[in-house]
Amino acid sequence: MAEWQRTHNCNELRESHIGEMVTLNGWVHTYRDHGQFVFIDMRDRYGLTQVVFEPTQGAELFTQSQLLRTEWCISVRGKVTERLAGKENKELPTGLIEVKVESMNVLNKCPTPPFEITEFPGEDLANEDLRLQYRYLDLRRKSIQQVLILRHRINKTIRDYLDERGFLELETPLLGKSSPEGARDYLVPSRIFHGEWYALPQSPQLYKQLLMVSGYDKYFQIARCLRDEDLRADRQPEFTQLDVEMSFVEQDDVLGLLEGLSFDIFKRCLGIELMLPFRRIPYAEAMLRYGSDKPDLRYGLEIIEISEIAPRSEFKVFKDVVANGGKVRGLCVPGGAAKFSNSELKDKGILPEFVKQFGAKGLAWMKVEEDKLTGSIEKFFPAAVQQELRSAMGATAGDLMVFVADTEDVVCAALGALRTYMATHLKLYTNWWNRRDAEEKVHRQREQENKKKGQPVEPFVFVPRVEEFQIVWVVDFPAFIHDSEEKRWVANHHPFTAPRDEDVQYLATDPGRVHAKAYDLVINGYEVGGGSIRIHNPEVQSALFTTLGMDAESAQQRFGFLLDALKHGAPPHGGIALGLDRWCMLLGGTTNIRDVIAFPKNQKGRDLMTGAPAPVERKQLKELGL
Repeated sequence: MAEWQRTHNCNELRESHIGEMVTLNGWVHTYRDHGQFVFIDMRDRYGLTQVVFEPTQGAELFTQSQLLRTEWCISVRGKVTERLAGKENKELPTGLIEVKVESMNVLNKCPTPPFEITEFPGEDLANEDLRLQYRYLDLRRKSIQQVLILRHRINKTIRDYLDERGFLELETPLLGKSSPEGARDYLVPSRIFHGEWYALPQSPQLYKQLLMVSGYDKYFQIARCLRDEDLRADRQPEFTQLDVEMSFVEQDDVLGLLEGLSFDIFKRCLGIELMLPFRRIPYAEAMLRYGSDKPDLRYGLEIIEISEIAPRSEFKVFKDVVANGGKVRGLCVPGGAAKFSNSELKDKGILPEFVKQFGAKGLAWMKVEEDKLTGSIEKFFPAAVQQELRSAMGATAGDLMVFVADTEDVVCAALGALRTYMATHLKLYTNWWNRRDAEEKVHRQREQENKKKGQPVEPFVFVPRVEEFQIVWVVDFPAFIHDSEEKRWVANHHPFTAPRDEDVQYLATDPGRVHAKAYDLVINGYEVGGGSIRIHNPEVQSALFTTLGMDAESAQQRFGFLLDALKHGAPPHGGIALGLDRWCMLLGGTTNIRDVIAFPKNQKGRDLMTGAPAPVERKQLKELGL
């Protein structure tokens, strides 16, 4: 064993080790030169230990210690001693001891880092692009280490849970055939077959169905997937999903399995016990009440249908929309009358401009007083209709009522987004991220006080509460949506989703009437998983391709291998995919998916650390026939 190899990690030493000779490896976290003593907080991924250099251990060693700087990688050997009375740090697991250094190896120096390795957001946290450029330094932050450890624990919980239930972890190819449905594929040119291309997998969908045909009735995979789509805070071009497929099952079997898995993940990783079973909401109800197929149930603020009341007013906009088959719906915002000024509500104000982003032509509004309504449209509502409206909206004095009148899709999109905006703006729910920030500020103040005393402090750890997670299944999705630009029906999920048995008869005649055996899992307004019972009947699969405008020749060319497989004794089967990055984001207490991925791309899809994507040599292109 080399003399510098550690005997303990930096979170391991306690009073029971006093008197022992130990070797620690790690990085210089903080450095304090008190003249006769040099104090170093050594850090590794396990924690912190204070080590002390004294002149009595030798002038050369003490001089070396005075040259140390933050983020140098060092190894020290010394004796574990009790800290002086009054110098203990009881907030630190190792805070009752220190190591008096007798020898040191500088394993590697470090230039002044481009940013401070800090645990706190705000002004102390460097620009994200800079942190991504030096990601290997950013990954030293304890908060990121904690969420990556959480990610490991989630993966281990998944594997243990599914293995105990007889599932096999099987891998599927990364190089496959392009299927231009849904998001864009990442394409890989073939060096051997010029002009032909592989596609990187958007998901293992077809392969896992083939595994069911092959008799592997319980499959899972923690799969890497890639989609060439526009990025945002909760999306990356390459992502990880838990892929699960089972044979001889119906919808309730899949949902029950995933509820048990979710319970285990929350219990083992956060110490939270979820209430089972999860609530289920039909898609139509979710859109009507929340304007979204991924509703956030941490607060009420439900959308109210007033299309029957609206025509009894004299407001021409409402009357015309209803006459043309549209909808009039609204939100009653508790206490909103005082929280939004008239200028914010009038045309060109913040709220009308907000809903216009989602296709609405404007926002009608009324403020509720004890004996009357005031606002942009109250004069068009007779007293009796005003009273009826107040009753339908559940409005009381001080509330704000806002309305959108348009087509079903526009009303849902506009009010669904406005509902989320209002809830966030008015703090209508307990946001555990906000609670974390408040607790973190207190911890930060304590850290500053300890620094003045020359004491380290344990990195901040946040523990969420069960009531801060609202989980729901959304079920009974439409099988198809109509693409008005291309004037054709497209699959709402993917073209292998089974229609409900009673709706198969409408595939050719009335696709809009067909509902799918599909389900999404939603946590706090984020879709974290989606799946379906698959089509195992080749005739039904062919009929669905026809509904999508795909003739027999085209279907055979693109999916012939699947159609052929379904003819060879395919069992009933179904499954689900969970977005593990979003799970880690939600359970890890961050709103940025890049925080839970070791080496993510930035918002433009670029790897700032390695410089990818980057040009390649012409020789490489020539080999590929490009």
